[in-house]
Amino acid sequence: MQTRFLQTPSAAACAALMACLVSTPVSAQTLSPQDTTFELGAVVVKAQAQGPLQPRQVVTSVDVVDGSRLQSDGVRHTWELFRRVPGVLLTEFNQGTTSGKLSFRAFNGEGEVNAVKLLIDGVPSNSNDGNMPYIDLVFPLEIDAVTTVRGTNDARFGLHNIAGNVELTTRRGGNVTDARASLGSFGLADVQLYTGIEGANVSQSYFIGLRRSDGHRDHSAAEKASLSGKWFYSPDSRAWSAGLIVRRHEHEAEEPGYLTLADALADPTQSYDFSATDGGERRMDQLSLHGQVQLAPALSWQTVAYQNRLDDKRWVKFSQAASQQHRYTEESHWGVRSTLSWRPVVAGLAGLAIEGGVDTERQDNVSRRYTTTERVVVSQTRDQAWRFDIDGAFVQAVIKPVTSLSIVPAYRVDRVRGAFHNHLTQATFDINDFGAIEQPKLSAMWMFTPGQTAYANWGRSFQVGVGAASYKVPPRTSDLAASLNDGWEIGWKFKGPWGAEGRAAYWEQTSTGEWARRLNDPSGDSDNIGSTRRRGFDLQLRAGLRPDLEAWFSWNRQTAVIVEPDPSQPTTAGREVNHVPHRLYSAGVDWQLRPDVRLSTWLRGQSDYYIERTNTRGRFGGFTHLNVRATWQLTPTVDVAAEVRNLTDRVSEYVWWDGTQSLHSPGEPRALGVSLRMTL
Repeated sequence: MQTRFLQTPSAAACAALMACLVSTPVSAQTLSPQDTTFELGAVVVKAQAQGPLQPRQVVTSVDVVDGSRLQSDGVRHTWELFRRVPGVLLTEFNQGTTSGKLSFRAFNGEGEVNAVKLLIDGVPSNSNDGNMPYIDLVFPLEIDAVTTVRGTNDARFGLHNIAGNVELTTRRGGNVTDARASLGSFGLADVQLYTGIEGANVSQSYFIGLRRSDGHRDHSAAEKASLSGKWFYSPDSRAWSAGLIVRRHEHEAEEPGYLTLADALADPTQSYDFSATDGGERRMDQLSLHGQVQLAPALSWQTVAYQNRLDDKRWVKFSQAASQQHRYTEESHWGVRSTLSWRPVVAGLAGLAIEGGVDTERQDNVSRRYTTTERVVVSQTRDQAWRFDIDGAFVQAVIKPVTSLSIVPAYRVDRVRGAFHNHLTQATFDINDFGAIEQPKLSAMWMFTPGQTAYANWGRSFQVGVGAASYKVPPRTSDLAASLNDGWEIGWKFKGPWGAEGRAAYWEQTSTGEWARRLNDPSGDSDNIGSTRRRGFDLQLRAGLRPDLEAWFSWNRQTAVIVEPDPSQPTTAGREVNHVPHRLYSAGVDWQLRPDVRLSTWLRGQSDYYIERTNTRGRFGGFTHLNVRATWQLTPTVDVAAEVRNLTDRVSEYVWWDGTQSLHSPGEPRALGVSLRMTL
């Protein structure tokens, strides 16, 4: 059965908006014409003659959203901030601590293939399976910027960097105290406090965030808290710096469960009685040491060492016929990233920068599952422990034969080791010998006329199995090869006649043999989907319609097709990968009505998606949501804001197929939030 809630805006309307954006003056700061980064907000771009190469210098599909657009957002979960980032798909489970996730480049957010690397202040922050629980370590008020890198040509990272990466950069120092308190629909209460202390040689930063909510459905209350501290030292010479960052997060939540289609339509706020004891408890810690040394005027060295700890408990019953499960995960990951950057002056070149780096990560992981009745254990179905270690190295260069041309060759190699132990059978298995996983990459940017830059890139990333799928667990007895993802992109970053700017790109990405986790299988194993092909077109625009009025627009078309399936799944040949909508779109306008009043409105939406890989169970999940926000600057240090999300109260939902029926998690209806912010 198909359901469609609201169709994509018409092509004529999109064309009209595009014409408007590229023919009006822009008041915001603009980028270097050779920079293909797309920015939202007043991002400060500093010329950098030393230190590590930045993503905007070496890759070509980079989006940056300034923290000023995010710090006052009334979101329930940090991943929801990516509603403001062009081209990002959000999968909204709305199930307690498993609330949702971001993805892009036609990968879904189901958790079957986790294709996006997450970093927090340069620290790798994915769980073993590539999911992103650590994103909740950071609350909005602490964020300085969000950077999204899409594509396969970023050599800095290997594991989980299949389609790209995102980084949350947090605030540091600043001699400021910034506090925000908010209330909202469905019992939402939120308090956040950031304090920065900046001395001549020492900077200190402290943050606390507390949030509780009753949820928009029955049995969906949640409470969470995050704490962080940052201490950095640099001598008067600024020749080196060292720092420590400590983070802690705790989250407890009820789960409302999933509804049948009929019940979701009749009463989307309900929760079945059999879900009454479903919920989760999550604890996370992150500790990192950061160092940077200027070894010579053209030579710098940067290192970060870190440890991530995850303790996650979840009780869930997906349907009346299923048993309740207790899922327990415990992970401890530690690692080091070290990078050397050299910027020599070479006769005959307009510029040259060379960078090389090594990284290593050591993981100890435990996963246990039980069948339970109202959280009382009946039997154990999984007791697994495994060591997963990965080492990588990369080198890349930015070569500028002339000022208007940048060529960026890069090469990366990764190697995986480890062992797996099944405590239920007392059996131990070796990891697949994937060998040296080689990943060549190449990017180029050419400013062919002032304000107009053409760019192209090609690169290879990789996927290896997660959990039991990385190991030679029978019936697998021979080594598997890593799945290789080859992607390419061609695009154009442009500035319009009166200062408008935008970026358009076409891209493709193919996989030799994609692995998808069996999400509800006690074995913890994966299935081979087969070879896949993803392709899409991205369009992003922004402009200052007047000195007091700015608008932005994003439209993404994408498909993910199974080209050659695994022989065990012949009916999926030529079918689409599940949960990948063809269209993602967003647009917004910010209006400074008066010096003390700012109005904002924005919409985001997506088309329907198939809920399983044979594409025979219907399409669901399409929506368009309109949001409005007003901010009053009462004094130079105090402002009050009111926000309405989903103003038109449109229906939305997340839907999946359990093998017998579609199960539905209704999205949030219209919601109001008010906040008070004070900055001293």
